[in-house]
Amino acid sequence: MIPLRDDNPTRTFAFVTVAIIALNAVVFWHELTFPNAVRAGAFFERFALTPAEVAHAPSSHAYLTVLTSMFLHGGWLHIVGNMWFLWIFGNNIEDSVGHFRFVLFYLLCGIAAAAAQVAISPDSTTPMLGASGAISGVLGAYLLLFPRARVLVLFPIWIFWRVFEVPAVLMLIFWFGLQLISGLAVRGANVTGGVAFWAHVGGFIAGMLLIVPFKKRRVRLFQ
Repeated sequence: MIPLRDDNPTRTFAFVTVAIIALNAVVFWHELTFPNAVRAGAFFERFALTPAEVAHAPSSHAYLTVLTSMFLHGGWLHIVGNMWFLWIFGNNIEDSVGHFRFVLFYLLCGIAAAAAQVAISPDSTTPMLGASGAISGVLGAYLLLFPRARVLVLFPIWIFWRVFEVPAVLMLIFWFGLQLISGLAVRGANVTGGVAFWAHVGGFIAGMLLIVPFKKRRVRLFQ
């Protein structure tokens, strides 16, 4: 399911969500300026997260990549997909926790996502990058806060595509189940690239746990 929009209005403008999207866009634009693959590879090697370095050779630089890796992307589809999900679901979570608390919530979800991927693949030397772990936390929070919200989705049925509305709970559980099944399918396999499914799983669960203490008192669960 590809979400197109939700029917969940906010009471405040989500300037932090917009700022995060803008920061990711600026970093991606910087990536596009590299003259060759060697320069690009050196940049990713320096700022992307390598699980083996965090697990077996921890250093201040290795820990710093837990944060810097959240703002790197490997291509247009990668960044557009991530930022689109953040744009649709992030504004409601920012509205529910407050602007500045949302910054901390987002970063903690990203850290938890990275920790989950490192725990599952501690020997991996494949660089990990992308905002999807932190955004997965936003999705987990959305599931608890707004399960009844309606989401307009694009869904493939055989060779055709259909657009229809579904409850957020259905779309988000479908998405989480897909990440979990995919993560179990590749666990233990000699994978040298691809999607960090366990980061998605870890970030999603972290978002569900963190939204309880982070939400404003007047915001109820399961709205």
